[in-house]
Amino acid sequence: MSFFTAERLQTGMWVGVGLALLALMYLLAPVLTPFALAAILAYLLSPGVDWLAARRLPRWAAVLAMIFLLGLILLGLLLILIPVLQKELVQLQAQLPGLINKLNQAVAPKLQEWFGLTIRFDAQTLKELLAERVGSQQDLIARIFAHAREGGIALLGLIGTLFLVPIVLFYALLDWHDFRRRAEALIPRRWHGQTVSMLGEIDGLLAQFLRGQLTVMLVLAAYYSVALAIAGFQTALPVGILTGLLIFIPYVGFALGLVLALLAALLQFGSLYGFLAVAVIYGVGQAIESFFLTPRLVGERIGLHPIAVIFALLAFGQVFGFFGVLLALPASAALLVALRRLKDAYLASEFYRRA
Repeated sequence: MSFFTAERLQTGMWVGVGLALLALMYLLAPVLTPFALAAILAYLLSPGVDWLAARRLPRWAAVLAMIFLLGLILLGLLLILIPVLQKELVQLQAQLPGLINKLNQAVAPKLQEWFGLTIRFDAQTLKELLAERVGSQQDLIARIFAHAREGGIALLGLIGTLFLVPIVLFYALLDWHDFRRRAEALIPRRWHGQTVSMLGEIDGLLAQFLRGQLTVMLVLAAYYSVALAIAGFQTALPVGILTGLLIFIPYVGFALGLVLALLAALLQFGSLYGFLAVAVIYGVGQAIESFFLTPRLVGERIGLHPIAVIFALLAFGQVFGFFGVLLALPASAALLVALRRLKDAYLASEFYRRA
């Protein structure tokens, strides 16, 4: 009996086509990024569109309403964060040289006493460097436009992406159920039942993860904002909101939020109180997230080992950039479902069970 039967040749051909498509997706990753982002947003917004459409609102109007609501949320975040970031830059320029002088008085002698290191922090040089690099807000804006002119191609690409995502998102939401039916119709009949079952499990897992994670982000944003405000932080609202939103990125998000809070404490208080307040607030917040919010709202169904989480963040970030970092955990959770099915099939196979 020949090994190269017609069925095996056909299977090999389709496997080759699949591998070629994966390679093409890897090569076109920068181009596919806005489409991937639009697909993620469509998955998140489709329940809202269905809810509005079920109440006799035309689907196109429901799609526009959800996109408009998403735009309002993003615009609100920008209006909150941008003025605070400008204020932080000005405060950093004004206060950091004085803080450097404090380091010269308190830290430099200790370094020389303990380690024999003679280090002198030059506040004047740092002040000139900040004045040159940051300058006034007008100088900062002028520098941004200068860099934008130098990197015109990158700027056009960014603008193109910003315009492309809403357009793709509109059509994806408009024909969401049609796309799903067409994709399901392409599944080979022999694998149709198993594939649909696996996709249903993945859909349930992603729904639990994404919507649960969104709830965790909102609760933590409220907690950090209120806690920082009680501690007396002037930038409590933007820092708290940003910290809550960054929680979506494991490890990295919490670390960035903590750095922002420490910087705010340094600029506002310049004393041990600010650092102690940040340590207590963020320590309690991390405990609430790890032991209460995430287990109850997200659940333990994903089951990714911390090493797997770090690898997923690095791998997806390498391929898809920043959006790859956001995609890492949901995509890894979906892959985990497929790997579980593959493991079950392997353990049930004759190849494994034969002695």
